[in-house]
Amino acid sequence: MRKPKQPNQSKMPMLLVALLLMFVISSCVEEKKTELADTSEIPVSLEMTAELTAPPNVPTPVGRRKAKKLIVEMEIIEKESEMTDGVRYVYWTFGGTVPGSFIRTRVGDEVEFHLQNHPDNKLPHNIDLHAVTGPGGGAESSFVAPGHEKVFSFKTLNPGLYVYHCATAPVGMHIANGMYGLILVEPEGGLPPVDKEYYIMQGDFYTKGKNGERGLQPFDMQKAVDEHADYVVFNGAVNALTGDNAITANVGETVRLFVGNGGPNLVSSFHVIGEIFDKVYVEGGDLVNENVQTTIIPAGGAAIVEFRVDVPGTFILVDHSIFRAFNKGALGMLNVQGEENEKIYSGEQYEGIYLPEGPGIQEMPTTNEIVESEIPAQNFEEQMEFGKQVYMQTCFACHQGEGQGVPNAFPPLAKSDYLNADVDRAISAVVNGLTGEITVNGEKYNSVMTRQMLSSEEVANVLTYVYNSWGNSGQVVTKQMVDKVKNK
Repeated sequence: MRKPKQPNQSKMPMLLVALLLMFVISSCVEEKKTELADTSEIPVSLEMTAELTAPPNVPTPVGRRKAKKLIVEMEIIEKESEMTDGVRYVYWTFGGTVPGSFIRTRVGDEVEFHLQNHPDNKLPHNIDLHAVTGPGGGAESSFVAPGHEKVFSFKTLNPGLYVYHCATAPVGMHIANGMYGLILVEPEGGLPPVDKEYYIMQGDFYTKGKNGERGLQPFDMQKAVDEHADYVVFNGAVNALTGDNAITANVGETVRLFVGNGGPNLVSSFHVIGEIFDKVYVEGGDLVNENVQTTIIPAGGAAIVEFRVDVPGTFILVDHSIFRAFNKGALGMLNVQGEENEKIYSGEQYEGIYLPEGPGIQEMPTTNEIVESEIPAQNFEEQMEFGKQVYMQTCFACHQGEGQGVPNAFPPLAKSDYLNADVDRAISAVVNGLTGEITVNGEKYNSVMTRQMLSSEEVANVLTYVYNSWGNSGQVVTKQMVDKVKNK
């Protein structure tokens, strides 16, 4: 008599493992669903007014506070301000700044939002918060005319860093004029503590005049539709995060940047030169990437980046679509103070001779399409102001913030004997470019300075700024002096 067929013993453990995995995954999914559903049931205790901050500052972390009824009062202000060096623009703002005021909440808060349209404004506006679960992200409930106020409320269900923006037609135009900001929804118990936190948001701007053309510049809809940005900037203006406006930290501190991209069109490739992000909360959500060099932030999106600063110096924040940084304004600075650590970064240790194989030919740009400024500097103070703007946008990368240059590559402008000896030679270097070996302060340099695409006014202003900074001669350069060199 044949014995009954027995189950394959070798397959039994595999079957049990598969069933166990299915049970675990199912349990996790159900747990996640329950967790998400529970956020709408989180009770609130008491009422508080939200602390709102202007960039690059952020409000106090929520810590372990309980969910509350959070009152947010935000005023829409249409205001004229400076984009860069004599370029004026009428911004439409949330809270008077671009980006708008930073809003900090936690999961389970009941937000009562008061949107006020200043009576001096010319247009109606509204607000769409990507953190809102509801029609239009709040836009349908918040359309408000000048001199009026709208109130609506919502529950914060999902932790993360979210963009908000105006969604009044034409939506792109309202965003392009600066109507965007960030709202942070912290998880229960708050984010892990760090030493420094900052708020940075990129935006692209479209003006009737070309980049650098002075005067009050209106918005250009056709350029915006074609996605031909004249300016790509952090926090609403060229140099909003450089010089005296730079963010700061000390060696050994941890830094958290809340980085958004208002768009309206361009994706940001956010990078800090000389640092590596220890953590990136991808698109502002739960997914954490580690050891990241550059992170993509879509238009209408955000990311949280964290890193520890281990050595002192100036660290440059850029959109690594690099012409945007050095030619259109998407550049900021993090100034770090503290003791050097040669184990991590030694600085220059050796200089040798490098002889490349084969001939090398370098040519200067020959285009003559230079737009003369519509608004000339009226006095020395304006020359210094406009000149500094040109320097930070055009000269900073090679000659550095204090004119110290880059050793063995680009000569110093500070206390420069080469510069101070011959003003016409200095003008010619800017106007025509310079190549070949030169000696500056006893050191030899052999690199290429390409011709700078600047108007005579801009050349005069930037050289006046350089000559009157960092221990130089105090020479004032005029447009006539520049024209004389150009016409030789």
